[in-house]
Amino acid sequence: MKKLDKERVLLAVAAPVLALAAAFVVTALVLLATGKEPFNAFGIMFDYGVKADSQVYILNKATTYYLAGLAVAIGFRMNLFNIGVDGQYRLAAFFAAVVGGALKLPGLVQIPLILLVAMLVGAMWASIAGLLKVYRGVSEVISTIMLNSLSGIVISYLLVDGRLADLDKQTNIVATDPLPSSSHFFTIPAGGDLDPIWGFIVVAALAGVGFWFLLGRTRFGFDLRAVGRSESAAQASGVNVKRMVLTSMLLSGAMAGLIGMPTLLNDTHQFTSDFPTGIGFTGIAIALLGRNNPVGIGLAAVLWGFLERGANRLEFEGYDKEIVGVMQGVIVLCVVIAYELVRRYGLKRQQQRVGAELAAQAKADKGTDKQEVPA
Repeated sequence: MKKLDKERVLLAVAAPVLALAAAFVVTALVLLATGKEPFNAFGIMFDYGVKADSQVYILNKATTYYLAGLAVAIGFRMNLFNIGVDGQYRLAAFFAAVVGGALKLPGLVQIPLILLVAMLVGAMWASIAGLLKVYRGVSEVISTIMLNSLSGIVISYLLVDGRLADLDKQTNIVATDPLPSSSHFFTIPAGGDLDPIWGFIVVAALAGVGFWFLLGRTRFGFDLRAVGRSESAAQASGVNVKRMVLTSMLLSGAMAGLIGMPTLLNDTHQFTSDFPTGIGFTGIAIALLGRNNPVGIGLAAVLWGFLERGANRLEFEGYDKEIVGVMQGVIVLCVVIAYELVRRYGLKRQQQRVGAELAAQAKADKGTDKQEVPA
């Protein structure tokens, strides 16, 4: 049994390691093709990434990316492809900022209220795709992509001076009302002149623990994974597949609603037209790289933050900043390929092991039969 567990761990680690190794090789070849020195570029990224200020930057970025990865992973565990995480998180952050800017309550009430609004808006927006899939058979891939565009239209319509936003004539920036100081989330001092670490990293860690417990230690999580493996088998065992699909979309949307909270509560304290975009799509890559595991997703989120930090430095050293984008894209591609190769290898090993056990049993049975034959 111990040997089997070790082999499973090795197979689980092999896929991301193989994907990262392949990604660095391909990126090195791209750099060589453009006349650049790959090892020098990687050295610059590493030296810059391990500096104290870079570590703070990476942790703050990873907090947001981690929540995005969890939101996507909830759908993946159910075999649902929630591409609409980006629209869900931006719409949730917008309405959370509007509500937070309009109220001036004590922090113990104001902050939970903002978080609740964000999660409710994210869940409600995701529920549209869930309802369409359950009752109309519409693919969640198509509906969530369309809802991404629709959420952008809704925000553009409401984020206008005189509606739910105001124009700052000095900066010419349209933004929601600033959150009162009671809504500012706590920060963790990093020492010296360094920027503080966003306190929302604690909430992200708790969300990861909740993800692990809900999906791995409850009946609901078992049913969710069962439906993801085989809807017909789960339904035959008494699981309400339609309810599970809708519930999974609601949970994924609620988690997506938290993605913008580190930026809103720890950084900008208001929603503007340049609020970060594309994080939902980054979450897809992080969930894939982390194999939908909360620990793996955390490591993938840190890696993504490290690559982005390194990209900023490469630009100053004469390298094309887009090279990191190439690396990230190659990582996603290699992850899909590596996981399939590892899955096939694991399946082959399992078949060989079962075959060997059956052959040994047959040999033992044959020997027993010979002993029972009278001389």
